[in-house]
Amino acid sequence: MTTHTASSDPVFVHPTADVEKGARVGDGTKVWHLAHIRSTAQVGAGCVIGRNVYVDADVVIGDRVKVQNNVSVYKGVTIEDEVFVGPCAVFTNDFRPRAQNPDWEITPTVIRKGASIGANATLVCGIEVGSYAMIAAGSVVTRDVAPYQLVAGNPARPKGWVDERGDVVSRDVSTPPQR
Repeated sequence: MTTHTASSDPVFVHPTADVEKGARVGDGTKVWHLAHIRSTAQVGAGCVIGRNVYVDADVVIGDRVKVQNNVSVYKGVTIEDEVFVGPCAVFTNDFRPRAQNPDWEITPTVIRKGASIGANATLVCGIEVGSYAMIAAGSVVTRDVAPYQLVAGNPARPKGWVDERGDVVSRDVSTPPQR
């Protein structure tokens, strides 16, 4: 079931997608082939949820977010407005995963406005990715990423600073540029 406010842009849900009853999906959002949005998830307005994307229970996704194909967004993740999540990126929510662990606790992750996450990146739970930060493809992010910071590698390390467009403005990893 989808809900939306009075607007001229309807929600589009592909016939093969599963948007569970109770999920909130904002105006103008497109949910593509084989995506699955759980009943207590919230997806904002003007989003694109790509093929085979899984949005778990209680996940919050802001407005104008693009989640590309084959991304898993697990419970405990909050994604603010205008974030780009590249294909096959994965968010985790458990530091000590076991098939049988009745005491496990969700460890939250926050992705701030305008951040970009490259294809095949893995974000280990418990981190915050700052506004307009950029995570390179294939990176494994194990620590917080500062606003406008560019990180890459496994584990991801600072490589410089970007502007709101994503252009590299400095390769000096120790000092953020003046804004």
